Amino acid sequence: ADMAGSGKETTYSMGDDAPISVLSERPQPLYNYLKQRFAQVTNPPIDPLREGIVMSLAMTLGKKESIYEVSEKGARLVHLESPLLNDNEMNAIKDLAKSDNGGFDQATLSTRFPLTDGPDAIKGKIEELCNAAVEQVKSGVEVLILTDLAADQSVLDETTYIPPLVAVGAVHHRLIEEGLRMDAGIIVQTGQAWSTHHFACLVGYGANAVHPYLALETVKQWHQSERVQKTMEAGKIAKTTLDQAQANFRKSVEDGLRKILSKIGISLLTSYAGAQIFEAIGLGEEVVNTSLKGTTSRIGGMNLADVAQETVMMRPEVADAKLKLINYGYYKPVPSKGEYHINSSDLAKLLHNAIGLDKKVSAATTRDTAENDGVKPSSVANYEIFKKSLETAPLANIRDLLDFESDRQSIPIEDVEPASSIMTRFCTGAMSLGALSREAHETLAIAVNRIGGKSNSGEGGEDVVRGSPLGDVDEKGRSPTFPHLAGLKNGDSANSFIHQVASGRFGVTPEFLVTAKQLEIKMAQGAKPGEGGQLPGPKVSEYIATLRASKPGVTLISPPPHHDIYSIEDLAQLIHDLHAVNEKAGVSVKLVSSIGIGTVACGVAKAQADVIQISGGDGGTGASPLSSIKHAGCPWEFGLSEAHSALLNNGLRDRVTIRVDGGVRTGRDVVIAGMLGSEEFGFGTIAMIAEGCVMARVCHLNTCPVGVTSQKEQLRKKFPGTPEHVVNFFEFVSEEIRELMAHLGYSRFEDLIGRADLLKSSDSQAGRVAKTDGVNLDRFFSGIPDSAEDRSFLRAKIEGGIEVPKEEIVHINGFSSDLDRKISQDESVKKVIAENEGETVLRFDIKNTDRSTGAMLSGDIARAHGNNGFKGKINVQLEGSAGQSFGAFVLPGLNIRLAGEANDYVGKGMHGGEIVVVPADDAGFVASESSIVGNACLYGATGGDFHANGRAGERFCVRNSGAFAVAEGAGDHCCEYMTGGVVVMLGTVGRNVGAGMTGGVGYFYDSDDSFSERVNGEIVSMQRLVSAAGEAQLKTLIERHFEKTGSEKADEILNNWESEKQKFWQIFPPSEAGALTVNAEAEGEIETTRVSASAPSGDLCFLSVGGQLNEGQTARCAD
Repeated sequence: ADMAGSGKETTYSMGDDAPISVLSERPQPLYNYLKQRFAQVTNPPIDPLREGIVMSLAMTLGKKESIYEVSEKGARLVHLESPLLNDNEMNAIKDLAKSDNGGFDQATLSTRFPLTDGPDAIKGKIEELCNAAVEQVKSGVEVLILTDLAADQSVLDETTYIPPLVAVGAVHHRLIEEGLRMDAGIIVQTGQAWSTHHFACLVGYGANAVHPYLALETVKQWHQSERVQKTMEAGKIAKTTLDQAQANFRKSVEDGLRKILSKIGISLLTSYAGAQIFEAIGLGEEVVNTSLKGTTSRIGGMNLADVAQETVMMRPEVADAKLKLINYGYYKPVPSKGEYHINSSDLAKLLHNAIGLDKKVSAATTRDTAENDGVKPSSVANYEIFKKSLETAPLANIRDLLDFESDRQSIPIEDVEPASSIMTRFCTGAMSLGALSREAHETLAIAVNRIGGKSNSGEGGEDVVRGSPLGDVDEKGRSPTFPHLAGLKNGDSANSFIHQVASGRFGVTPEFLVTAKQLEIKMAQGAKPGEGGQLPGPKVSEYIATLRASKPGVTLISPPPHHDIYSIEDLAQLIHDLHAVNEKAGVSVKLVSSIGIGTVACGVAKAQADVIQISGGDGGTGASPLSSIKHAGCPWEFGLSEAHSALLNNGLRDRVTIRVDGGVRTGRDVVIAGMLGSEEFGFGTIAMIAEGCVMARVCHLNTCPVGVTSQKEQLRKKFPGTPEHVVNFFEFVSEEIRELMAHLGYSRFEDLIGRADLLKSSDSQAGRVAKTDGVNLDRFFSGIPDSAEDRSFLRAKIEGGIEVPKEEIVHINGFSSDLDRKISQDESVKKVIAENEGETVLRFDIKNTDRSTGAMLSGDIARAHGNNGFKGKINVQLEGSAGQSFGAFVLPGLNIRLAGEANDYVGKGMHGGEIVVVPADDAGFVASESSIVGNACLYGATGGDFHANGRAGERFCVRNSGAFAVAEGAGDHCCEYMTGGVVVMLGTVGRNVGAGMTGGVGYFYDSDDSFSERVNGEIVSMQRLVSAAGEAQLKTLIERHFEKTGSEKADEILNNWESEKQKFWQIFPPSEAGALTVNAEAEGEIETTRVSASAPSGDLCFLSVGGQLNEGQTARCAD
């Protein structure tokens, strides 16, 4: 309905907690056994939302000439704008077979075969189909149509079909073997394609186009139904014609395909076609060798007969249900007939009973009068019931097929290390404040801090009030600092141990960085790897918008991590930046399980990361496109074992701690993860359940009935959790771990880490699902090194070969931070920071190996005075060529001036102060025509003034939310994802200006009337200067630019202001439409127009003719 009604893929939440397809007791389409691969670090993903201009879904049909021969024959192809064909387009293609209409010879091959032949007949039918395809192409056919469309009802009743993915893959590979693949295009005409993932699989394994006849017919019947027509008439959904509804369906599929391509960094569908960029889970060699040649399938699985049998299993529902399709609950749980889901409301009830949580007790009901805030005593017996329910549940994960096989006798549980020690290895998943409510986010942080674990902020920042431990808690467990929380204790801290930096840079300020004990870089997210985060507009409240420096009510979609990370070198630079601004904090890098993650992990370890986090593809999320939740990312068992093995084999394992998360729920999960190589363990969805989540699965709608994932005040008051509930859960898990350790005969948990030799395939679980007969976990274990004897990887080595616990050290930047250290250690600088007053000036030469210059000093200031408390003034003057991230995280009171040039990421995360870059005195070029700073400058800036007397590279001011910046030209994607601040361009810019811009204002000088072609008009509007406030703001910024840089371009414009101002365009998003600088009719105090992010008041004074300065204006003018 979403696809046909609005042209968009359904948004959903909570991750994928259904069994992997090979363990499911329900029939599954073959597509569900394939997981999309995605780019992380090795090459950048693309942003299909804002940078779709570089992408194309065009395909061709017909015989392709050799790329080494150029002739007219090579142009004789059928060009398709989309791989998805409707009925009219199929008819048009068939008409092309006529000699007077192109003469494209075509052949239609049926993939159906008699039901009476049985499942084993599929092999012969595939061979017959491939032989026929070869014969047809040899005879001159240029378009092959593989169809499962039945000729009539009797054929439909008496036959089944080869799954289209098997059919197209087999034909594709046979034609390749015969040297004929370039001689014909393949169209798949099928009733088994409706999801974006289905189309991606078909194209990825050889189809040039797909005609989803049944999906289109379904859209038709949906559109014509009485219920839908009444809904349209009522205005609840947009009124459309049938053609529009089918076009909407196609648009949603096309957008989904762009997203899937973008994850792996491919811009053209023709490059994706036949590339097989998938990993199979649960398919055996027979299927792979027939149709999916070259595809990784690590544990084997179903053969062709199994596939045929499962295809037949989908048939009976039609007759039994009188043509009404049964909802098997693959996405959302459906009682009785539905697919099993691990995180059910029933599971939540069992856990709540164990930890003493009553969802009816909250601030909205009786919590304030109830004894112990309504927290009931925890129950070991009820936890055993909870644990037993998972042990006896249907198979769901790879680890469910594993069992323990110890090499020693059991020991008394009294000899096992205490629960308090084990719990220090526990972490929460990276769930953002915004996805969660304040109550839920802060409760988790306090609870995990209590047990000595590591809470995680997620992307989005945190309130600075959370930085200090509580000291104002009364006897009732209430604090004026956090009046919305209950069950507090003096000494509690709501400051997350881990502060996350993601591609959106939401909430990343110097204070956020220096108050962290660990900084995490989110390269990928388990629920939707290769994509950015998403926070629906209704959840962006005033409070959340303030933290994220964005606009209330405006949906926030983070780009994929491609703006400043194109390679391992770029990731190493961000790690360097974070080590610079906070030398005491370790840096973790979050990756998602996929084939090849071992190589990536080795690169990340060499890039000086301290922790590598491996997330499973089934991780939870607050909001995500549905197909992303289901079809990207692999189980963490695969990624964890591969990363651990690769690091160990390459002598890098002692450099990093490995953490795992994604569906970790019990002590058994933790022990298995430890044996596969993990040292720390993240709990996400289950931790939310422990504070009251009831698995309503409406996180994306802002309607959570217990206030865990809602920003609505009335729902937040229904939040039932306290830190004690969460602590109770973690104590139960740790005691379960201790029991398992005692059974296995191990007293220390660290002795189990990496001991995959203590795992075996479970005899009791084997055969519970018929299609697991072909699953073989032996190959899965065979590549994991034996570390039973050599345990040195558990300790880090320092100078002299001394081994120390990894948590006691963090990596320190080398010579590339020498200049940064020299500046920070200057006595005059230390004095100004310590006394919080005075001024100092420093002068140094800089070279391009000096990276992140200014970040350490910014960190020192933020540690002492926070984001905005510094009252002194430090002026740093530099000459030379600066390396990457020059001026990163600069904040108010710090002014940096560079005479020379700077590399990429200048002003990254800038929060205030001033950065000025001018050419060297002896520069022999025209400043306004030459690049002086690199790409992605001011990425994630939240304030400050920036002036560059020269041109900037691509993505200037990407995700800027507060800086005021002037430059003399820029490359593509200027102001991308901007949410605040002001940008002035005095020269030409590249294409795609303002893509994803939801806040702030831009002024662009256009001397040749070419600017309009370069604007992405999806969100922003453009106009000439229409308000006095806007003109004044622009002129003052240019005057400041001239004052700071001596820009000849600025001087020329100012000297001819009346004529030159007419060449400026102003761009702005809807959120700024009422601003004084944009709207000439806007009402308000005109003097509040901001012209500087770091001016004493940030205001611009206006004085009417004959008027007098008031006291405040006089003070500002004096400043």
